[in-house]
Amino acid sequence: MPSSTSPDQGDDDLEACVLRFSDLDLKDTSLMNPSSSLKAELDVSAKKKYSFAKKKAFSLFVKTKEVPAPPCECKEKWWKCCQQLFTDPTSIHRHVATQHANEICHETASVLKQLAVTSSTSKSLESTDKRNPFKEDLTRNQEVSTWLPDISCFNPDELISGQGNNEGEVLLYYCYCDLKDPDWVCAWQTALCQHLHLTGKVRIATEGINGTVGGSRLATRLYVSVMLSCPLFKDYLCKDDFKTSKGGACCFPELRVGVFEEIVPMGISPNKISYKKPGIHLSPGEFHKEVEKFLSQANQEESDTILLDCRNFYESKIGRFQGCLAPDIRKFSYFPSYVDENLELFKEKRVLMYCTGGIRCERGSAYLKTKGVCKEVFQLKGGIHKYLEEFPDGFYKGKLFVFDERYALSFNNDIVSECSYCGVPWDHYNLCSTPQCRQLVLTCPACQERGFTACCVTCQDKGNRQAASPAQSSFKEECECTARRPRVPRELSQQAPLPSSLGPRLDVD
Repeated sequence: MPSSTSPDQGDDDLEACVLRFSDLDLKDTSLMNPSSSLKAELDVSAKKKYSFAKKKAFSLFVKTKEVPAPPCECKEKWWKCCQQLFTDPTSIHRHVATQHANEICHETASVLKQLAVTSSTSKSLESTDKRNPFKEDLTRNQEVSTWLPDISCFNPDELISGQGNNEGEVLLYYCYCDLKDPDWVCAWQTALCQHLHLTGKVRIATEGINGTVGGSRLATRLYVSVMLSCPLFKDYLCKDDFKTSKGGACCFPELRVGVFEEIVPMGISPNKISYKKPGIHLSPGEFHKEVEKFLSQANQEESDTILLDCRNFYESKIGRFQGCLAPDIRKFSYFPSYVDENLELFKEKRVLMYCTGGIRCERGSAYLKTKGVCKEVFQLKGGIHKYLEEFPDGFYKGKLFVFDERYALSFNNDIVSECSYCGVPWDHYNLCSTPQCRQLVLTCPACQERGFTACCVTCQDKGNRQAASPAQSSFKEECECTARRPRVPRELSQQAPLPSSLGPRLDVD
């Protein structure tokens, strides 16, 4: 399978091996003993390639059998296979070697076949096109099915089971890189996600890919493995680029894969503002030290540093870094206008930018740099997600908003927002109860019991009228809570104090 075709660093000599088994039928079921049949057909150089392929196939098979160890154990993982539980690597390895030799052989054969295709294709194109031959051939000539993982060795139930919030997993990732044929990548991603029973959203453009997908842990691991081995992305992506959280296919209503101009909608063509000129990336540890230094200053308003939240208001409302400047904007596409409107704030300042996973900061920092007013522009590598993995009790307080059915992830017990009606601490979002409105609302259980379930008084009244007269036509006008918010706010001071609730509280009387 594709996920096993690229050797680790230090195996460049294996990449140079010429595979000479084009006449060998790798699907022959009689090849039950690869060491005597399959391997016998290979020359000395190719045997190294075979050994590598077998190790990768064996490793992947064992990895799919991982299960979390009980909390009381010092080990992080155990393995479950054939209804047996294995608590150490030696036992699971012995079990797989003795009981699943056929599956390993089949998987090894698949890897070798793909390696043969890869080697011959790239070798023939190398002499005719020096720009990026394999990548062009991948999108122009290869079928999408070529880059789907072989799942025949897995029980279909393993791919589908464990998709619930506590058993499955959600992946968040992005990769900025030039893609010559985004339509091919779109078709491949659609087929790949359907093949692995994943749901979610994947945006593809000539500037790269941005995805959030959910499914079983086996499915997400296979997805990561395929992405890391795909020639289009393997030079740009690493395992650490995939942020994981508890979830599953249930977190998304469907699978949506599409081609767009931008992989994150900032509203400016990538030809004008490129991802190739971003701010300086800081690791979570480096960013933590910078924030600590900023917060230790006696007068932050006169500081030469601005801690800038690049997200939307409903994201920063339930969680944010202490002392941050959180723009009261509804969409990231308003961010460039916000910068233009408040350019004086950033003159001669060191700007520390952050967002959920890092993607918005890539081009957001590039845009800010084009203005030429900042002293320096930094961005948090991996975003809040990676920061909280390392510093769950650090300077970020509250929940992390996510764009799926979960709405938020919790890494600490801090509550920084309040009920829109009564003002008690509350940070669980619900959709406005008026069907035609898609605004999010913070309303505590007590207020919900009193019938306060809309985002504003206007929606609450219209919802009540619709309940009394179901035949009444749906309304299309802008919601009151959106209409009263300036599209692009102008900050009155450099570090405007951020209240726990962004926006006026509703009058429950």
